[in-house]
Formats: sequence, structure tokens, C-alpha cells
Amino acid sequence: MPVKPLPPNPDLDHLKHQAKDLIRAHAARDPQVAQRIREFHPRFAKAPDDDIFTASFPLNDAQRTIARERGFSTWARLKRRVERPTRVDDLTLPHHERIDDPNFRRAVDLLDAGDVEGLRAHLNAHPQLVRQHVLFEGGNYFRNPTLIEFIAENPIRRGALPANVAAVARLILDAGARNDQSAMDNALGLVCSGCVPRQCGVQIPLIDLLCAYGADPAKAVPAAFGEFEAVHALIRHGAQMTVAVAAALGRTADVRNLLPAASGDDRHRALALGSQFGHTEVAHNLAIRRSCVCCWMPAKSQAGTTRLGAIRTRRPCIRPLWRDTPKSFDYLLSAARD
Repeated sequence: MPVKPLPPNPDLDHLKHQAKDLIRAHAARDPQVAQRIREFHPRFAKAPDDDIFTASFPLNDAQRTIARERGFSTWARLKRRVERPTRVDDLTLPHHERIDDPNFRRAVDLLDAGDVEGLRAHLNAHPQLVRQHVLFEGGNYFRNPTLIEFIAENPIRRGALPANVAAVARLILDAGARNDQSAMDNALGLVCSGCVPRQCGVQIPLIDLLCAYGADPAKAVPAAFGEFEAVHALIRHGAQMTVAVAAALGRTADVRNLLPAASGDDRHRALALGSQFGHTEVAHNLAIRRSCVCCWMPAKSQAGTTRLGAIRTRRPCIRPLWRDTPKSFDYLLSAARD
């Protein structure tokens, strides 16, 4: 489930009522509430419905679930945002304008301008910036990035990247970002899933650079679906050709070869991706092998509802689900009936 951003003028009393409503729905064993709790409360991340309903669920758990559902790590942080909002909390502003730290903001401005020498001098004066995180709460992703993650322009802030952004990224990596594996992996995923790097002609050079410095191409593949040149680049750098990847790329022969060894979850994902991107032959091959169409839901969910091909894309500029894919959708419907 995606995060639900707060409205422009949130009411804390209303949020408190939502927490109490959640407690009542938990006591009533509402299956939809079990899914919300599983999604947003870390203690219940992999719990089946019965375990969620039999567990104690006091007010602090309900408030934490509501806070995380709104994009905040704790109820206290959500409460602070409602009672004492600052410029950092204004979701209508581009992310660089929400940065409090003037030194970090300056580094991002130099990055955006492609000013390699200016950024080099700034990082020499403030070397901690390459390790520093900036906090953005209330959104679906890009919530705690480091400087290297700004090279992707994802989420979109200015709508363009400098032609020399790969040189800028190399400078940041050499200044110490190469020692932060998580930040490099995150940056690679953002580059692969963003439309701006592709439109500016820098997506593949950035992928090549980040992978050369040790970013994990396998972790970026799920983010890259819909950016097929990026997927091919990741495979070239060692990402595995799985049945889901093959389905997304429309490689029917690879799907057939990989299908016997694929897990149930991988088959579900492959069917959803093959259908999403209009690869009717792939969808047909998976459907006739009775790959389950209950896609992208936790295996232990007991909601008992129809769960048809429910992919959610959480990045900007990803191709819309089911666009121009009526035949693929028909295969899912036929598989669901079977």
C-alpha cells in the first residue's frame, strides 16, 4: 500500500479518532485492517491475519500504524508535524527546497548545476556531507536520502539533469559515498526507475558508473521495470535473468526455460509483469500453466478477497498499469476463473 500524505490542514483529533477506529476494526477481525496493520506496523510485517487478530493491539500500536500509514516513523513525529509544521513539511515544495541544513542544500544546488569544481571545494570544506542523511517525512519514498541519491532526479525536482552528472556522481563517490553500500544501491534504483535520467541521456552512464563502484544491480531490477534499457544494462552488469525479469522483457523462450524452477511467488510476479507490459504470449504461457493470479499480496494473507494482478508502481514516469493490454488482461481473467 502506498503512504497516504496528510491533507493541507490536518486535524490531530481526527487522526486520534482514526487510531481508535483501527482498534475497533482490529477487535472485529476486519481482514482489510489486518492488511493495513501488516503493511505499516513493523511488528506484524509478515504475520498472518490470525496472529494479528490474536495479538494485543493497544492505542500506541494503533497510533504507530496511523503515523506510518501517513509517512511518519512515529506518532510523536506525526504529532509534531500537525502541531508545529515547518517549511521542511511542505509537500508542495520540491525536495531541495525542503532541506534545512544550508551546507547540504548548497551541495545539492551545486550537484544540480553540474558544478564539479564548486562541489569539490564544498565537499573538501564539509566532508561529512557525503555521509549525511536528510529527512523527508510524509511521502512514499526518498524519505532519508544521502547526497549521492540526488543524482537521479527521482522524485522529480527540477525536471532535468546536467549533462555531466556522471562526473558529479563520480566526485561524490570518490569523496566517500562509495563506502555506503545502501546509499549506492538506493541511488542505482532511483536512476533505473526515473524517467528524467533516461530523457536526459544519462541513465546508462550512471548505471555503469554506480555498478563499477559496487552498487548491486540485482537490487535495482525490481525498480527498473518499465525502464527496459535500464533492465538490460543491469543484466549486463550481472543481474540475474529470473522468470519475472524475462516476463517483463517479453522474452517468451526464457520464461519457458525458467518457469519449471520458479517459486510460486516468482510465477505470480511474472504473470503480473508480463500482463502489465502487454506481452500476451508470455501471459498466455503463464496462465495456461495455472500461475496464480493473486499477485503481489502477502502469501499468508487470509483476506479472502479477489486479488487480481495488483501491481502498484511507486515511482514517477512509470508506464500505467494495463495500458493497451486488453489481451493480457483477458488471460488473467481466464486464469482467475480457472
